[in-house]
Amino acid sequence: MSDRYAVIGNPIAHSKSPRIHALFAQQTGQDMVYGAILAPRDGFAATVFEFIAAGGRGANVTLPFKEEAHRLAASLSPRAASAGAVNTLDFSGPAIFGDNTDGAGLVRDLTVNHDCPIAASRVLLLGAGGAARGALLPLLQQGPRALLIANRSADRARLLAREFSAAGREIEGCGFDELAGRQFDLVIDATSAGLGDVPLDLPPGLFAPGSFAYQMVYGRQSAFLRQARADGAGRTADGLGMLVEQAAESFLLWRGVRPQTGPVLERLRREAAAS
Repeated sequence: MSDRYAVIGNPIAHSKSPRIHALFAQQTGQDMVYGAILAPRDGFAATVFEFIAAGGRGANVTLPFKEEAHRLAASLSPRAASAGAVNTLDFSGPAIFGDNTDGAGLVRDLTVNHDCPIAASRVLLLGAGGAARGALLPLLQQGPRALLIANRSADRARLLAREFSAAGREIEGCGFDELAGRQFDLVIDATSAGLGDVPLDLPPGLFAPGSFAYQMVYGRQSAFLRQARADGAGRTADGLGMLVEQAAESFLLWRGVRPQTGPVLERLRREAAAS
């Protein structure tokens, strides 16, 4: 019987994870099946335990359950502990293990797929919510020259910066209105604005020559990417590669083999263009 995995969320019908993991399994010859499970918003834990009882070996977790998955896990990876959220659960051990592969997926997409070095770069991370928190430790581990968190609420940005500065990291926090006069080599939008295509209240001149603008949301040309191009960003990209790369990190945890992400990413882009 094939090993069972799934992505759990609400809503979940839009998820590309089953397609991605099916392509990974085909590529690596792994005997597994991967489905999508719609969990009631007040029934995440029960859904997880039902899946384990039915033979589930692991699960990805998407909105709105990542923080609840963090609480459910009996042990956590360092990156999940720092993120305060879990997007990958492993059931193969004696207790539920939680990991967060989002930040690692972001870093790999930037550095490998887009050839965008983070080391020694001036990095601006927009947003101070769960997506930003999950990205911070992997970004800082790359050794940026400077990392600034900017958020509509400056207090939230400063609080998050202080939390990560406690580990000896060079990091600042501020409000959007404090960005004027500063320039960055890499600007990452980790806000929820991309979901609704809402422009961010950003000052002009943020993008240094040859800079890169990255939108974590995938599948749309967001207001942020349009803003970035108009403001002189050298390159832009959405988060489809991050989605594939974080899935590969989950696959590696579960199966002990890292799939090649390039062919899968190319396949997804072809399918999106044809739809």
